[in-house]
Amino acid sequence: MKKPLLILVAGGSASGKSTVVQEILNTAGLDDVLIIKHDDYYLDQTELPMEERFKMNYDHPSSLDNDLLFSDLKKLLQGQAIDKPIYDFDLYTRSPKVEHVQSKPIIIVEGILILENEKIRSLSDINLFVELDDDTRFIRRLLRDMKERGRTMESIISQYEKTVKPMFHKYIKPTKRYADVIIPNDRKHDIAVDLIVTKIKQILGERK
Repeated sequence: MKKPLLILVAGGSASGKSTVVQEILNTAGLDDVLIIKHDDYYLDQTELPMEERFKMNYDHPSSLDNDLLFSDLKKLLQGQAIDKPIYDFDLYTRSPKVEHVQSKPIIIVEGILILENEKIRSLSDINLFVELDDDTRFIRRLLRDMKERGRTMESIISQYEKTVKPMFHKYIKPTKRYADVIIPNDRKHDIAVDLIVTKIKQILGERK
C-alpha cells in the first residue's frame, strides 16, 4: 500500500473547517477519505467530578492527548487500523466506546489546535488554515452549542470570554504561519480550493 496523504485543517472554533473540507473533497471527486476530529482526542476526565470538568480550558494545547494522536497517525500512515477514542460532549470526557477505523488513501485531521503540535505537523503533507472573523465565529458557535450540545447562552458566553477568545489569539491564530494555504471563509474561495485540489492530485499521482 502506498503511503496515505495526510492533511491537517486548523482554524478557530466555528470557522467552517468541516464545510471547507467537504467542498475540497467534492471538487476533487474524492470519497475514499478518513476524517478525524482532533476533539476526539481530548484527555479522559472520567476521574474528575462534573463541576471540575466544566472548569477545564478546552482551548489550551494541554487539554488534548497529542501523544496518542501522533501514535495513531503513524499507524494509519503505515496502513494499520486504529481504535480511535470518541469524546462525549455531554459528559465532558472520553466515551468508554472506541471507533475501529481503517487507514485510507487520504487522511484529514480537523481541529482548532491541530497545527500547534510540532510532532503532528512533521507527519503532514498539506497544512490548511480556515479563517473567519471573530464575530461571525462567535455567533456560529453560540447557535451550534445551544442546538447541538444543549448548552445555555450564559455558559457559552462565559466560556467564550474566559478561554475561547483569549486562547484563539494566543495559540490558534499564530499557527497560520504553518499553513500552506490560508482559506478565507467569509467570501468565495474557489481559487484556494482549486489550488488545494490540484496539489492533492499531484501528490497522489506521484505516489502511484
